[in-house]
Amino acid sequence: MEYTNLGNTGLKVSRLGFGGIPIQRITQEEATALIRKLPEYGINYIDTARGYTVSEEYLGIAMEGIRDKFVLATKSMARTREAMEKDIETSLKNLRTDHIDLYQVHNAPPAQMKIVTGEGGALEALLEAKAAGKIGHIGITAHEIGTFEMGLEMDWVETIMFPYNFVELQAADLIRKCAEKGKGFICMKPLAGGAIENAPLAMRFIASNKDITVNIPGMANEDELKQNVAAACDPAPLSEDDLKEVQNIRDTLGNQFCRRCNYCQPCTMGINISFCFTINGYLTRYGLKDWAIGRYKGMAVEPNACIECGMCESRCPYHLPIIEMLKDVYSNFQKEIK
Repeated sequence: MEYTNLGNTGLKVSRLGFGGIPIQRITQEEATALIRKLPEYGINYIDTARGYTVSEEYLGIAMEGIRDKFVLATKSMARTREAMEKDIETSLKNLRTDHIDLYQVHNAPPAQMKIVTGEGGALEALLEAKAAGKIGHIGITAHEIGTFEMGLEMDWVETIMFPYNFVELQAADLIRKCAEKGKGFICMKPLAGGAIENAPLAMRFIASNKDITVNIPGMANEDELKQNVAAACDPAPLSEDDLKEVQNIRDTLGNQFCRRCNYCQPCTMGINISFCFTINGYLTRYGLKDWAIGRYKGMAVEPNACIECGMCESRCPYHLPIIEMLKDVYSNFQKEIK
């Protein structure tokens, strides 16, 4: 495992980290067993969030007795001082620790960053917690380029997390600037929210970019852990065949695809929006027609229940035309269901 400095924080981190979203789908016992395997594979960086339901709690229990083996990061959607103060205390309690190495402002678009940094904003609580030793460093996460650009110019921002993979390269130049400014770059969505099926290829692509400080794929079992570690530690450059496959996947996915971040939820009518797009991908791209139709028939609410209220589109950080995309999902399945 390769290790590097997390910007100018003084923290040494493994270039492959552990993303804490998927452990919401497994049991506490399974999560504990998985986390206790991480040091064996050289992984010392763990990412979670207040918004990941039980993730902080599961991790807190899993790390008991081995907390010092990890650089621990979490994040909050709080925008005000009062809300951030509460979230920091909740995170400390859930994670069963007296300090969190990196606490991040979670997915604030540019307009909300002004609230975060204004009078009575979340930054006040973060700076106070840092001074008190409750948190070590402060970062931001984003899905919009505008927030990334703002973070590069803010002295208090020590790390920036943003999506990056071989179909989402819009931040490549900004990632280089992170290194120039001494800010750590944390790579989220290395599989484009599950849209990229070839995980080893995706991990190798990211590992080849030395401007990326740490990559944090979500993992829910040891097989995924082994696969990601093997790919991330593979020193071989991408071959011509690899590059051809990368381009083929880019051509297939295009720009309008769901990353399954679920910021669009909840739907006014109860449609599971990201699931609709997931099974549509299995139907149209991956040749799993029967599997996809079976899952479609099991949905509580079909995509044609959409009333076009637009709430989902207003929340989507990628500005996807969700309403039209749901229409396509419905049309595609109606053509296949006899």
